[in-house]
Amino acid sequence: NRKFVYVPIRALLAATRTFPSILWAILFVIIVGLGPFAGVLAIIMYTVGFIAKLQYETIEAVDADPMDAVGAIGVSKLQLIRFVVLPESASHLLSQILYIFDYNIRQTSILGLVGAGGIGFYIINYIKFFEYGKAAVFMVVVLVTVLIIDWVSVRIRDKYIVKSQRGMQVKT
Repeated sequence: NRKFVYVPIRALLAATRTFPSILWAILFVIIVGLGPFAGVLAIIMYTVGFIAKLQYETIEAVDADPMDAVGAIGVSKLQLIRFVVLPESASHLLSQILYIFDYNIRQTSILGLVGAGGIGFYIINYIKFFEYGKAAVFMVVVLVTVLIIDWVSVRIRDKYIVKSQRGMQVKT
């Protein structure tokens, strides 16, 4: 019975991440027209498949020994997830979420190049009209934004994740 849910969901997630955001953007520009909504849909489609794969692989890699030990005392599946699976995988899950957020910020500038809106739209238009100085300003804005997000991500990791001999654990 589990396979009736498991297999179709895995197939759907694999399908969503098969195509890069740029192809999703082109598809959504055709469906909903030019603009930021097409870009948002493209990023959502790719992100859902990508982050879901990372998350379920991380959760599946959780050591079975603590789950068996806690399961032996008769806890429910929900309690097992709450008290074993999530704490054991939380640091990796947080790192993956921060990574995909950073990736999506960079993708927004690329999606504008296909007319899906965003800052990339302005960059490509300035380049088309040989206004390289203005295009460079927007490129610097993207660079500064990515650097700030990277800095914030490092601070979040430092605050919530501590490295130990056993591996990475979430600070409590």
